[in-house]
Amino acid sequence: MTTETTFPLIALEATESTNLYLSELCEREGAQLAPFTTVSAEYQRAGKGQRGNSWESAEGKNLLFSFVVYPSFLEARHQFLLSQMVSLAIKEALSCWSDDFCIKWPNDIYWREKKVCGILIENELSGSRIGRCICGIGLNVNQSAFVSDAPNPISLLQITGKEHDRQLLLMDIMKRMMAYFQRAEEEPYPTFSEEIAVRYGRSLFRRRGYHPYEDARGVFRARVLRVEPDGRFVLEDESGQERSYLFKEVQYLL
Repeated sequence: MTTETTFPLIALEATESTNLYLSELCEREGAQLAPFTTVSAEYQRAGKGQRGNSWESAEGKNLLFSFVVYPSFLEARHQFLLSQMVSLAIKEALSCWSDDFCIKWPNDIYWREKKVCGILIENELSGSRIGRCICGIGLNVNQSAFVSDAPNPISLLQITGKEHDRQLLLMDIMKRMMAYFQRAEEEPYPTFSEEIAVRYGRSLFRRRGYHPYEDARGVFRARVLRVEPDGRFVLEDESGQERSYLFKEVQYLL
């Protein structure tokens, strides 16, 4: 694999947040900023994840990057497809190095019961379509120990027992990402989205058996039935009742 980039790459030593940096850059440059322009950082002072959480990362050890795309071909009601494509591209790149990588709904990347990657997607709508999408990724690559109170972090180094070339890994992820987005733009939505839904479903964390969850009504055990095209997570509890959730309405108990 060549290390030559096929997308614009802005490499920073440190920044508050690669998502924030890229968002501000987009505001200044507007349509002049090329699709898949990527901002990476050796260190983030205020990296953020889902639910407003911070993201622990030792300086110079991991992949912290954001990229921008303009998926105007996609209706806003189909925006969950972006989350599926991004998580699949990362999961498939990591699967070259070890088995047991999976996607914890909606888009965390896990290895067995531990979190190796977090994804934050921020969409800007243009009418009924998605005008701009900035996707931020924090991937634990060469960090050997974690000191925050995060419950279950793990790195690729801890999984494989060896350090990895972060630049090569970034190239592989972005190559897969660009291929997915090109297909999404060129192929009919129903056909492509159905294929992605199958791949995503097969990659889900705890996709077999009953596991503990918690919602507004309390703790329960359930199995995964499906994920709807709009991102709704559908479970079946031990009484046979279907339970459907949007993001943040249910939590895995780890």
